[in-house]
Amino acid sequence: MKQKSYTKHFIFLSVLLVLFFLSNISLGSVSIPIKEIINTLSGGISTKESWEAIIFNFRLPKAITAILVGSGLSICGLLMQTLFRNPLAGPFVLGISSGASLGVAILILGSSVFGGFLLTKSTSNWSLPIAATLGALLVLSAVIISANKVKNTMSILIIGLMFGSLTSAIISVLAYFSEADQIQQYLFWSFGSLGNLSWNEIFVFFIFYTIAILGTLSVIKPLNSFLLGENYAKSLGINVKKSKNIILLITSILTGVITAFSGPIAFVGLAVPHIARMLFASANHKILLPAVAIIGAITLLICDSIAQLPTSEFTLPINAITSLFGAPIVIWLLIRKKKIFV
Repeated sequence: MKQKSYTKHFIFLSVLLVLFFLSNISLGSVSIPIKEIINTLSGGISTKESWEAIIFNFRLPKAITAILVGSGLSICGLLMQTLFRNPLAGPFVLGISSGASLGVAILILGSSVFGGFLLTKSTSNWSLPIAATLGALLVLSAVIISANKVKNTMSILIIGLMFGSLTSAIISVLAYFSEADQIQQYLFWSFGSLGNLSWNEIFVFFIFYTIAILGTLSVIKPLNSFLLGENYAKSLGINVKKSKNIILLITSILTGVITAFSGPIAFVGLAVPHIARMLFASANHKILLPAVAIIGAITLLICDSIAQLPTSEFTLPINAITSLFGAPIVIWLLIRKKKIFV
């Protein structure tokens, strides 16, 4: 496919991203006209003062979070599917998300085992992200150490899955000894949420996101070479071990920070890379990386708009919507085009 065709694809997707971004801000228990949103975001005075407060304090942070989370998870999914050459690999296969969940579980559920100190600390705005980050870092360290001990890439995948199973078992034990309200609090966190971040938290989120994205740009050539195997990558003079560690570190940072701030959000990282490959018919990561980032952002904006239940006070769990909305689409695309890797 010609480069010009890719340009048209990206222009079209960028327009869709802007439209769904504005629609996401517009929809909710209080409907705000898109014209008013554009006027407010461009520095104008809103017709209603309450609309301005809703936009800047609630809707805009949530829409930005959706873009960061959707694009970040999709990039992680692409990296993992390429590294392991497995279409079922996603951002959570390394067990990093499970580690983050373990950190939160210890904070919320651990008071029954470790005393009331943890429960009193769990009310802080930063306590859950910090606990999740520490849990993710713990598993990340274990995965990186294991990756340097084994030569087979598939062994790293299996080790990551085992870490995930281990942390899930510990969480189950903690839940068994916990009170009903503690289990409920942890369950609500596990549903995932895009609307709980302050501007300060989004700023911290964005710093880690930017670092990970810059790291991703440095491994485009190794990613393309991995599609033909590690021996081919070595023949091109690529340091396979170093490239693997960078890819694992990038995925871990992004997955860890996303889970820390938004909870575990399923489906997006697994499905979006397949959608991007089908739409662009390319295996070149120079094309696929920005493609999955934009498509992932659009996907999560759409799912969040559905989850808000327009004109209703209720908000459905984002985790449920991502799977209900996206899984049938991916199944249909795979049946229609049957070929997963270009």
